Amino acid sequence: MHGNGTEVTNNGANHPPYGRRCASALAALSAVLLVAGCSGLPEAPLEPEALAPLAGAADYRIAPGDDLQIFVWQDRDLSLKVRVRPDGRISMPLLADVEAAGRTPAELGRELERRLAEFVQRPLVTVIVSDFQGPLEQQIRVVGEAARPQSLAWRPGMTVLDAVIAVGGLTAFADGNRTILVRRTSEGPQRYRVRVADLLRRGDIAANAALAPGDVLIVPESMF
Repeated sequence: MHGNGTEVTNNGANHPPYGRRCASALAALSAVLLVAGCSGLPEAPLEPEALAPLAGAADYRIAPGDDLQIFVWQDRDLSLKVRVRPDGRISMPLLADVEAAGRTPAELGRELERRLAEFVQRPLVTVIVSDFQGPLEQQIRVVGEAARPQSLAWRPGMTVLDAVIAVGGLTAFADGNRTILVRRTSEGPQRYRVRVADLLRRGDIAANAALAPGDVLIVPESMF
């Protein structure tokens, strides 16, 4: 073996070390298996009706990162816009910490009325979610060869195209047509194939699958 890390065979030819050859072979084999596995997956459903059991949530519940507009009737000093902190609480004049995460806007309004009643006569409070992140278990996650992999707030009617636009598209190394959508179901995780490249390059709307809360889009790297 030479000092540069190559092996010399009996015929004098230089070859990469055995460990490196094994790693390359395993990587190639993994890529082939991924392609084979992806090609056998069903395509993700397009119709929102198919998502009704998953997406038909009850009233929206506030989550950390949500922006709230709080209106206290006839009191401009107490009416304000506030963001829910990572600990799930908010602060406002007269009230230091109020648990907001996990409550509906109406429930939070009633809690603020109860707390403010110590300082204000018969307060009437309305809470509006002006911008929301959604609970962690309902967020859409886009990972792999996306321009900006991230978690997104799920919205009714959201599709694969909406998610791809939100993450800035795919990288030059992405193999969009091998994108995998992982969805939680009552029977466990279900995997689907999504033809993102066809959607972006050819405008193939048949590839624009509807997204359900908690979906994960995995965009693999191209083998070539």
